[in-house]
Amino acid sequence: MINVTVLAMQHTSASAIIGPMDVFSQAGVMWNRFKGQRVTPHFKVRVVTPDGEAFKCSNGVRMAADGSIRDVAATDLIVVSSIANVEKNRCRQGGVVDWLSDHYQRGSHIASICTGSFLLAETGLLDGKRATTHWAFAEEFRSRYPKVAVRTDRPIVDENDLYSSGGYNASIDMSLYLVEKYCGHEVALQSAKVIAASTGESPGPPYTAVQCRRDHHDDQIISLQQYIEENFNHNFNYDDLAEQSHMSRRTLERRFKAATGKTPLSYQQCMRIKAAKQLLADGGRSFEEITCQVGYEDSSSFRKIFTKYTHVSPAEYRKRFPRV
Repeated sequence: MINVTVLAMQHTSASAIIGPMDVFSQAGVMWNRFKGQRVTPHFKVRVVTPDGEAFKCSNGVRMAADGSIRDVAATDLIVVSSIANVEKNRCRQGGVVDWLSDHYQRGSHIASICTGSFLLAETGLLDGKRATTHWAFAEEFRSRYPKVAVRTDRPIVDENDLYSSGGYNASIDMSLYLVEKYCGHEVALQSAKVIAASTGESPGPPYTAVQCRRDHHDDQIISLQQYIEENFNHNFNYDDLAEQSHMSRRTLERRFKAATGKTPLSYQQCMRIKAAKQLLADGGRSFEEITCQVGYEDSSSFRKIFTKYTHVSPAEYRKRFPRV
């Protein structure tokens, strides 16, 4: 189970706390209940404050904390809530900056919500990297942290296990993005459908990550993953991959899916979509050129595949998510 620690500051936005808590807590739970499947929670979430005391949100609601930052021995992910009055607030309360830096050095990932990026930037971890924040405070952020490349045109920025999101409501999309990072596209899409409270047809965010899971410790499969990632634009079949991995086709398919959650050819398709996303964001190429570059011949077919996976057309993706 993945341990998530939500850091709450006084006068934070309630949605910056409740949003991530709801998304992470229901992953593997609500969808499974709706479908009559075994409930398999993926995340354990707790809320902490610098001193362990209750905190008051910007809307006046008081919330209790599960403990203080000193109670957190280890955590996989820290979610930094929004910060109030950032113009006057240097964000160094209660040793929080050192606490964040220490946990990042020990392997924790850190995600900031809205103006929580100010607190993350105070650590120096964002120096030389990209980040986003609430558009209204972008100039203040640039002035205070000139070593950080601020991109308010991006809803989410992902840099070396440091994540930042824009406005308060981006906490939901950020959380879904992280669900996919940790649990895969299917769980994230299920979570998005649950949160949408619709007929189950609402799409997930189009900027979700393509998973390249390698934490399974199967060295032969890791080698094959690397081979597919380096040659995704080539046309090969199961026999080619079986020969490359020195396994029978049946063994290959079974072990690859057990390790990565995908079939080898599905994994290849994910690499092609990932590359297409990058090329679309870079600009300068037509979709027909991109189609050929990633290994497809028919741009019409690939357009359908791309749209099915990302829930937006290639043209819309290029427009909404330009390369930083």
